[in-house]
Parts: sequence; C-alpha cells; structure tokens
Amino acid sequence: MIRSPGAVGFESSRAPVASSRLLGAIATSLAIGTLSLCLVVTLTVLSIKATVAMPFP
Repeated sequence: MIRSPGAVGFESSRAPVASSRLLGAIATSLAIGTLSLCLVVTLTVLSIKATVAMPFP
C-alpha cells in the first residue's frame, strides 16, 4: 500500500463542516439540556429526602 504525498490521516482535506450559527445553536441546546437534567436530578433528590423524612402514620 503506497501513501499519496501530502495525505496524512484526516488532515489532508479540511472543509468547514457546519456554520457558526449551527454550532452555536447546538451548543445552546446542549447547555439547556444539561441544565434541565441537573434541575430534574436536584428536584428528585430533594423530594426523596423529603419523603424519607416524613414520619409514618
């Protein structure tokens, strides 16, 4: 197998994959998703602690 000159791995052809607006939208949606997941986990932990702290009737 002979290598073609100048082609090293993935560095041979660099082309823009996505626009900056698309990357910004993806980053924003990932940030919102992460924050909402953290909020859901926090509320779940607090509700479990509140349920465990209640006395049995």
